[in-house]
Amino acid sequence: MTKPVTRLLVALAATLAVLLPGAPALAHNALAEATPAKGATVKKAPTSVKLKFLQKLNPEYTTIALSGTAKIETSAPKVDGATGSITFDPLPNGAYTVAYQVVSTDGHTVKGSYKFTVADPSATAAPTTEPAPAPDESLVQVAPPTTSAPAPTPATDLASNESNNSNTTTYLILGAIVVALLAFGGFLFARNRRAS
Repeated sequence: MTKPVTRLLVALAATLAVLLPGAPALAHNALAEATPAKGATVKKAPTSVKLKFLQKLNPEYTTIALSGTAKIETSAPKVDGATGSITFDPLPNGAYTVAYQVVSTDGHTVKGSYKFTVADPSATAAPTTEPAPAPDESLVQVAPPTTSAPAPTPATDLASNESNNSNTTTYLILGAIVVALLAFGGFLFARNRRAS
């Protein structure tokens, strides 16, 4: 084997040794498909949200929440393999946010969120949270104010999701570089063999 080919193979081996320790990061789970879809405007009021991930979900560590202009009562998340879902009554027209949190095979928590809109021509607009004025103040009993659980924070979830997507893209680019270097090394090796 000639010296240039040997040097090239040593350089490729060193590159692989540097890049391979990052491979476990690719084990992070990620959202593959959502119904309703991210950013979609649906014409029929949905009664469920289904999220399909790249890896099997652990039911104990899967959270799916839906928030909108009014409080929405949803079922507990149901997990079937890599798919998690929640059900609820048909949604009124308006904008909604789906937030999720799952655990990857490597134990890393993955959070994310996305928005969709309901624009069902046969449905009504989402109810407002302001009460209607009472006709006669003396006949109305005032109920104590109720508090609801805080909605998920989409900004934090989106930042986490974008960070995970950024890591995956980086590793895919590094993988493509390694494949290109290996192909170039194979080409040089074959050319030098023919020449000698």
